[in-house]
Amino acid sequence: MRRTLVFALSLLLAAAACGPTEVVVTIEIEVPNPDGEGMVTRALSDVEVQLIPFDRDAVFDSMTTAYGSPEPEVPQELVTRRGEVQEAQQEWDEANRGWATIRDTLQKLNDAMEQYSRGEATYVALFREWQDWESRLGTAEREVERTFDIFDSLQQGTIRESDSVRILQENWADDAFADIGTVFADKQRATGLDWVVDTTDANGLARGNLMVKPGTYWVHARYELPYTELYWNEMIEVVGGEPMTVTLTRANAQERIKL
Repeated sequence: MRRTLVFALSLLLAAAACGPTEVVVTIEIEVPNPDGEGMVTRALSDVEVQLIPFDRDAVFDSMTTAYGSPEPEVPQELVTRRGEVQEAQQEWDEANRGWATIRDTLQKLNDAMEQYSRGEATYVALFREWQDWESRLGTAEREVERTFDIFDSLQQGTIRESDSVRILQENWADDAFADIGTVFADKQRATGLDWVVDTTDANGLARGNLMVKPGTYWVHARYELPYTELYWNEMIEVVGGEPMTVTLTRANAQERIKL
């Protein structure tokens, strides 16, 4: 009887080890604090996450080599100018935040003054503070206009060249990777494993649909920033048992130029 129980238990454990395992993927990155200085962590929602049972990057590399003609590169001068555009936008954003702070402060002071009559000492003190902030408003508005003009001028200078390079790259990819769908299907079939997809929720979590058999997978996702994209292609080893958690951040992403 004891041997029977031990044997049955071993079968259950073996079944659990071979059964589907849930993979939970969290995506979060640090971004500038919209309410002040420093950085804050933000969960990324509505990001598609794929568990792929082979290395898609290795497939693309192999097909690129086989094609023979290299992908058109982004000229370094364009990369430099796009960096200048990004810096100019950051200065414009900072100027906007400064103006918004002054505007919000003036509104709060207005609300506070409404509680007092004009002859009261508290009202006088608040009004003097209001005058001080109000004197800064015009300067802040001019700074917003100045930084926007610089940003807009730099941006207009890169749009056409960026579009030209993007079209060249897209045309090249259409030829170089014409059979990518067939190659991917053959690769997956050879592994005997599933290719599953889910999307992160408001908390930056993808779970529920990422149920896979034990094996080697690559966690693939991408997230677009204004001038670049964060790209993940992380290899993981899934074993049977408890859910497996994978966290994607800037630290384990490639940041690639986006035209």
